[in-house]
Amino acid sequence: MKKVSLSEKFELIDDHWNPRIVGELNGQHAKLAKLHGEFVWHKHDAEDELFFVVKGQLKIELRNSEIILNPNEFFIVPRGVEHRPIAENEVQVMLFEPNTTLNTGDQKDSNFTKEDLHKI
Repeated sequence: MKKVSLSEKFELIDDHWNPRIVGELNGQHAKLAKLHGEFVWHKHDAEDELFFVVKGQLKIELRNSEIILNPNEFFIVPRGVEHRPIAENEVQVMLFEPNTTLNTGDQKDSNFTKEDLHKI
């Protein structure tokens, strides 16, 4: 058991839309990622997904609305809800989701889908 420094872990990340596992609890992964630009529209049929903004501003588009998240705010996307994260500038996020969650959900995208996540 040891504590985790988010700032130290974020320093290890030099790319975007590539989540890294920083912890595991109760079948869940705690992940960190840097985001920039637009992600793909997708949904997770069996999993809820929590986005916690550490640094920057993240917009999460839903089909009928949008959510703007600033540092120290989070939003839970319920399972089955189609969404698309957008980061106009670089954003640092922490994600909480079941360890079976594919980052692009029901979509396979050669630029964004990450099936083999690394631990940092």
